[in-house]
Amino acid sequence: MIKVLLAEDQHVVRAALAALLDLEPDLTVVAQVATGADVLPAALVALPDVAVLDIDMPVRDGLAAAAELRERLPGCRVLMLTGDGRPGQLRRAMEARVTGFLLKTVPPDELAAAIRTVAAGGRVVDPSLAAAAWDLADNPLTPRELDVLRLTAGGAEAPEIAERLFLSPGTVRNNLTSIIAKLNARGRPDAVRIAREAGWL
Repeated sequence: MIKVLLAEDQHVVRAALAALLDLEPDLTVVAQVATGADVLPAALVALPDVAVLDIDMPVRDGLAAAAELRERLPGCRVLMLTGDGRPGQLRRAMEARVTGFLLKTVPPDELAAAIRTVAAGGRVVDPSLAAAAWDLADNPLTPRELDVLRLTAGGAEAPEIAERLFLSPGTVRNNLTSIIAKLNARGRPDAVRIAREAGWL
């Protein structure tokens, strides 16, 4: 029997997935959570074979939760589900070393098959996402620039960003100028939009 943890913030979707998976003779849902922050505590108790995680969840996203699982419960395989399928998200998922990545629109029988494949040590990636990610340009931003842009996206201004990242305000402004130039953006909001659409944030 393959033990599955489900993480999905929409209660109706989570309940429907759990009901469908429990119909499979070799799958059992051993835990259900609504936020990324709840994934690791639930997994440490339930010890699932596969964690099926939504990417966009409150408190902590699915990729951050996947990284925690890899560190604390390396025997648990991770299958990511996403609603929008931006190719940049697949790139981020690959960097997080998840073992599966599918759209939420996948038919239930394909999801069940993917869970079996992942549990057996295989990898599963939605073919359309794989093709799009292959064509996606590499992220031109440095890790520091990504940190600055992430805080900018959250509404922080240069002095606050400088304080939080232990930089000078001038360095933060230089980073923002570099980000805007690299992304060929019209300004900070446009840079945030471009990075989000690419899945870099």
